[in-house]
Amino acid sequence: MVANNSSGMACGTVENAYRTLESMVFVLPSGTVVDTSSPDADDQLWAEEPRLAKGLLRLQRRVSENPGSRAIVERQFAMKNTIGYGINAFLDFAGPSDLLQHLIIGSEGTLAFVAEVTFRTVPLSPHLATSLAVFSSLDDAARAVPALVSTGAATLELMDAASIRVGQSLSGPPDEIVGFKATTQAALLVEYRTADPAHLLDLSADAERVFNQLDTLAPVAISTDPSMRARAWGFRKGLYASVAGARPVGTTALLEDIVVPVSSLADACRGLDVLFGEHGYNDSVIFGHAKDGNLHFMIADRFEGDEAIGRLDRFTDGLVDLVLDAGGNLKAEHGTGRAMAPFVRRQYGDELYQVMCELKRLCDPAGVLNPGVIISDDPQAHIRGIKTVVPIEEEVDRCVECGYCEPVCPSRDLTLTPRQRIVVRRAISQARLAGDTALASTLSTDYRYSGIDTCAVDGMCKTTCPVGIDTGQLVKRLRREDQRTSVAAVWKAAATAWAPATRTGAAALTAARVVPNRLLNVATDAARSILGADNFPEYSSDLPSGGSSRRRLRGVQGSANSTPIAIYVPACVNSMFGPVRGGIGATSAFIQLAERAGVSVIVPDGIESLCCGTPWTSKGYTDGAAVMSRRVRDAMRESSMDGYLRIVCDASSCTEGLKRTLMTADAEYRVEDAVEFVARDVLPRLGPVPPLVEKLVMHPTCSSLQMGLDGPLSNIAHAVASEVTIPDAWGCCGFAGDRGMLHPELTSAASAAEAAEVSELSATQGTTAYASCNRTCEIGMTRATGRDYRHLLELLEQATRPPEK
Repeated sequence: MVANNSSGMACGTVENAYRTLESMVFVLPSGTVVDTSSPDADDQLWAEEPRLAKGLLRLQRRVSENPGSRAIVERQFAMKNTIGYGINAFLDFAGPSDLLQHLIIGSEGTLAFVAEVTFRTVPLSPHLATSLAVFSSLDDAARAVPALVSTGAATLELMDAASIRVGQSLSGPPDEIVGFKATTQAALLVEYRTADPAHLLDLSADAERVFNQLDTLAPVAISTDPSMRARAWGFRKGLYASVAGARPVGTTALLEDIVVPVSSLADACRGLDVLFGEHGYNDSVIFGHAKDGNLHFMIADRFEGDEAIGRLDRFTDGLVDLVLDAGGNLKAEHGTGRAMAPFVRRQYGDELYQVMCELKRLCDPAGVLNPGVIISDDPQAHIRGIKTVVPIEEEVDRCVECGYCEPVCPSRDLTLTPRQRIVVRRAISQARLAGDTALASTLSTDYRYSGIDTCAVDGMCKTTCPVGIDTGQLVKRLRREDQRTSVAAVWKAAATAWAPATRTGAAALTAARVVPNRLLNVATDAARSILGADNFPEYSSDLPSGGSSRRRLRGVQGSANSTPIAIYVPACVNSMFGPVRGGIGATSAFIQLAERAGVSVIVPDGIESLCCGTPWTSKGYTDGAAVMSRRVRDAMRESSMDGYLRIVCDASSCTEGLKRTLMTADAEYRVEDAVEFVARDVLPRLGPVPPLVEKLVMHPTCSSLQMGLDGPLSNIAHAVASEVTIPDAWGCCGFAGDRGMLHPELTSAASAAEAAEVSELSATQGTTAYASCNRTCEIGMTRATGRDYRHLLELLEQATRPPEK
C-alpha cells in the first residue's frame, strides 16, 4: 500500500496513502532508523544523515523555484499519479523528514525500508445510493462520465463488454447485466455516499436527471438496497481476477493502468481499442475508475519469443504516445516498476527526471534497493524478464495470484497460503521444464509439509477467490497421488468395518483419561516417529472422552405421536468424541428438542456403519471413500424413499460431506444441517425461549459459512442469549477433522487471533457461554481458548429443558 501509494476505489487523489499519512518508521540503506512521529525527527536526520537532509532541501528549492518544473508537477499530480517518484512532495512539505516520508510513498522499495506506518482514518459515509447503468457502447459510457462527475458521485466504475461477459458468468450477477449478449456494451457503476440522508436524496435527484438525458439500454434505478449494492460491487471488485482467470491456459495476464483527464476518457478508450486491434490483442479488457480518468486494461499472451516480445514492445510505444499526447500519466496507482521505468524521462522531461535520479542517489548511494525499478538506464527493461506462467494442475491453473484467498487461510501464519501453494507448484513445474531436477526435488520435498500436510482443505479459499478456486482440491489430488499403499489399505479396512473402528476410537479416548499423560505422550510420539506425523495422531489431555454408540438410536426418534418428516443421520464424530464436561452432546440435544416440538425423525438401520466420507476424501484415500460412498447411498436411497424425505445431520462439516457424497447419486437428495432444520421446524414450535445466558460467543464453522447457515445460527443463538458476538478475528480453527491432532501447530496458528479476542471479550464483557456447530471445531476452539465450546443445539436444549419436579 505504501510502496504503490495505493488507495480504494473512491479515494482519488485526496484520500490515498500520500494524503492520509500521519507518520512513518523507515530504515535507510545506511542503517539509520527514522521515526517521523518523533518531535526531533528533523534534528535526527540532520545529525545522522546531513548529506541526505541537505540534498533534500536542495532538490526542494530546485523544483519549487523552477516555474516549468512546478507547472509540470502541479498538472500531472492533479490526477492520480504513480509514475516515477512522488516529487509533488517538494511542493507540499517543508522539513526534511516530512519530505522524505512522503517521497517514500510510492517509491516501491527503492529509497528505504518501511517498518511501520500510521494513517489518519477516513470516516465512512453511512448513507449510500448505487446504480448500474448499461450503455450500448464503451464510447457512450465514457462520454457520460463528465456529466455524472458533476453530480457529486463518489465512485464511477467503468466496465467494457468483455467485463460484462465475465460478470454474466458469475454466481448471482447484478440484474442490470443479464438478459442480453454482451458484444459492444459497457457499464458504469455509480455510487453516492453522504453523512446526511437528505443530502443523499438531493444527489440522487441530480443523478436521475442526468441519467434521463443519457442514452442507456434501460432506465437506470438509483437504489439504496444493500443486496443490490453487494451484487454490483461483487461484479466490479472481482473483475480483474475473474477476467485473468478466464485467459487461455499457458498465457500470462498483463495488467496496466493509465490516467488521462476525464474530458479525454472517451478518446483514450477508443485509442486503446485501436492499439489492441493493431497488435493482435483481441481478447483485451478495459475497466477502471472513470471518475478519475483512470483506466485499467488487461492483455494476455505467451510473452515468449521474438514475435510476442516485439508485439509487446510496439504496443507499449503506442500506449506511451497515446497517454502523453492526451496529457495523462503512464501510471495511476499500480506503480512504475520495470514496465514503465524506461519512459519516466518522457513523462517528466530531462530536468525532473534528473531530480528523481539525484533523489535515488541521495537515499541509496550504492543502488542496493530494488535496482532497475523506477530509475533505469535500460531502454528495453519493459520487455525483459516478463513472468511467464507454466501450466499446472487444472484445479488451480486459472489462479492469477491476486492473494484474495490469503486472509482466510488457516495456515497463513504457519506455512503457506493458497496463493503460495500454487506459486510453488508453478516453480516446481518450471524447474522440471528447465531440467533443474535438483531444485524440483528440493521444492517437492519441502512442499510435503508446507503445502500438503498443513492444508486444512476447508474450502475457505474458494469463498474469496474471484474465479472460484478451491486449493484444497489440489491438495486432495496430491494426497491421492502420494498415498502409501499400506496406509490406504488400513483406511479402506476402516471404511469396511466403520462401526467397530469408531467404537475402538471412542474406547481409546475414554481409556486415555485414566492413563498418565506422560505414558500416552511417549507412546503416541513413538508411533508418530515410526508411522509419520501425518498418519498417527498426537494425544493431548484436552481431548474429551469417547462418545456413545449410535446403534441404539436406530428407528424413530423424537415425538412418538407424529409422522417422521426427515431422515436423521447422527454424525459419527459425535459418537467418537464425547460431549464437553457437563454437556449432553449435539445428538442427544437434537433428539430432545425434536421430542419437545412434537417432531419425529427416522435414524436409518446400520447408522453405526455410516459416515459422510470426508475422512477418506480429504486424505485422498479413494478406495475407502468408494466403499463408504456406496454404503451411504444405498442406506439413504432406502431410508429416504429415493429422496422423498429430507436428510439431516448434526455436525456442519459432516453435513457438507454428506451433500458431496450424495451429489452424484441417482436420486435427488435434500441434505441439510441440524441447525437449519431446528431453526425452521423445531424452534417455532417450542414457544417462547427464556434466555439461557447473558452473553454468548459464537464460532461459526467453515462448513456452516459455505452452506449459508448464518441466518439459522443467528436465530438460535439469539434465542438462547441476550447478546451474541462473533469475534472480528473469526476464521477457520484449523482442526479440520483429525488435522488438529496430526498437526496441532496448525490449529494453534489458525486460532491464535480469535482466541486472543475471545479472552479479551471474556475479561471485559463477562461472556458466559461459547458455542459452535461441529464437534471437532468445538474441540479446537476449546483447546485454543481454554473455554468450553459446545454445540449450539445443546444450549437451546438446556434453555427449553422442563424444570425438574
